[in-house]
Amino acid sequence: MKTPKSDMRQRIIAIDNNSIAEELGIKPGFSLLRINGEPVEDVIDYEQLTAETSISLELETDNGEVIEADVEKDEYEPLGLYFESGLMSPVRSCKNKCVFCFIDQMPKGGRETLHFKDDDWRLSLIMGNYVSLTNVNDKEFDRMLRRRVSPLYISIHATDGDIRKRMMANPTAGRIMERLYALKEAGLSFHGQIVVCPELNDGESLKKSIRELYALRPAAQTLALVPVGITKFRQGLYPLRLLTKQEASDIIDYAEAFNKMVLDKGEEGFVYASDEMYMIAQRELPSYESYGEFLQIENGVGLLRQFEHGFNEALKQMEPIKKKVKLAGATGVSARGFLQSLFDKLLPYGIELKLNGIRNEFFGHTITVSGLVTAGDIAAALKGITADALLIPDDMLRERDSVFLDGHDTAWLEKELDIPLWPMSAADGEEFVYDLFDRINEEN
Repeated sequence: MKTPKSDMRQRIIAIDNNSIAEELGIKPGFSLLRINGEPVEDVIDYEQLTAETSISLELETDNGEVIEADVEKDEYEPLGLYFESGLMSPVRSCKNKCVFCFIDQMPKGGRETLHFKDDDWRLSLIMGNYVSLTNVNDKEFDRMLRRRVSPLYISIHATDGDIRKRMMANPTAGRIMERLYALKEAGLSFHGQIVVCPELNDGESLKKSIRELYALRPAAQTLALVPVGITKFRQGLYPLRLLTKQEASDIIDYAEAFNKMVLDKGEEGFVYASDEMYMIAQRELPSYESYGEFLQIENGVGLLRQFEHGFNEALKQMEPIKKKVKLAGATGVSARGFLQSLFDKLLPYGIELKLNGIRNEFFGHTITVSGLVTAGDIAAALKGITADALLIPDDMLRERDSVFLDGHDTAWLEKELDIPLWPMSAADGEEFVYDLFDRINEEN
C-alpha cells in the first residue's frame, strides 16, 4: 500500500454515469489526492489541471489504499466527479475593516449569511464577486498568476496606498498597485470598483485613481464609481456622510469627460458612474449605447437603461389584454420616477401599474435602492392598498427564495396586505414584460 504524499484530500461524493470516472472504477467515498503530481487545493486547481488531454490521477480508496490512473481524453472533457462543495474549499472570509463596509451597518440578528464577509478571489473568478486582494498572501498570489485567473473583479477604492490603508484598515491594502501591475505583466485582466466616500477618496484622489488605473490598460478593462451607502446602524463606526448632489454631479462630469477622451481615441469605454450616482445628482442617465457590453452591470452601472431597452423591445410584441387590470408596485424611492415613466407605456395595453416608492425605515431613509426594501416597510407603507396584484422586484428576496431581508416571506406580506404578490425580474425588462402579460392572461 502506498502512502499519500499529501494530506490535501478532495472527497468524492458522486460520479456521473457513463463518465471517465465511472470507466476508471472510481467510487463515491474515494478521495482525490493529486493530479499530474500536484495537490488539488480547490476547484481552480481542479479545473485547470483536468483541462489537459493527458492527465495522471492519484486517489485514495474508501479503505485507505492509494491508487493511480492515467487518462487520455479530449481537451476540457470532464471527468464526471463531484465533491463535497462546489469550491472544493471553505469560503475565505475578509480581514479588512473597511470604513464603508455595509455588513458592519447591518442590524444585529437575522441570518448568519447576512453578517459573513467574504473576500475570496475564487468567487471573483467564478461568480464576479468583488475582492480586495488584501487577504491574499504572496504564495497565493503567485498561484493566481500561475493558474491564469482572469478576469478578476477588484475593489480598488484608491490607487494611493496610504488612502487605501486608511479606508480598509489593513496594512497590506497599500500594495494594490504592485498587485495590479503584476496582473498586467502576466497578461491577465480585471474590472475595478471604487466606492466613493466624501473626504476620503473623492476629489483629486479619485481623479488620480482613474488616471492611474486607465494607464494599466488593457489589463484594466472597466472601472465603476459607486456612491457610499450609509444605514442608520453606524454607532461607533467611522463618521461617514453621503455624497451631495453637487459632488455626485462633479464625479459624473469627470467620468463622462474621461470616457469621451477614451472613446475619441477609438477605444472601448473605461470609467462609468453607477445609476445610483445619477439618481443622487438628479441627472439623466446616459444612453443605452454608451454602456457598451454592460460589463459593470453588477455594480448597478447601466442597469436601468438595460431594463428599459428590454422592456421596450418586448412590449412591441405584445397585444392589448382582454380585460383591463389595475396593479400596484413597490420599489426603492431612487428609481421610482424612472420606472413609473416606463410603466406608463402599459396603459394602451389595458394595464395600469402605479409604482410606490417605499421609504426605508428598516435601514434608514438614506437607503433608497429596491434591493434593500423589506417586507415590513412595504406592509406599513401600503396598508389598505387595493389592486389586482402587488408587483415587487425579485432583488428584494433572497436568491431563489421567498424571504426578505427582515426575515418575513412573501406569504406573510400577501396575508398582511390581503393582495396577491408577484415577484418580477428586477434586472431583465424583457423577462418582466413576458412574465407580466403571462400572469395577467392566466388570471383572465
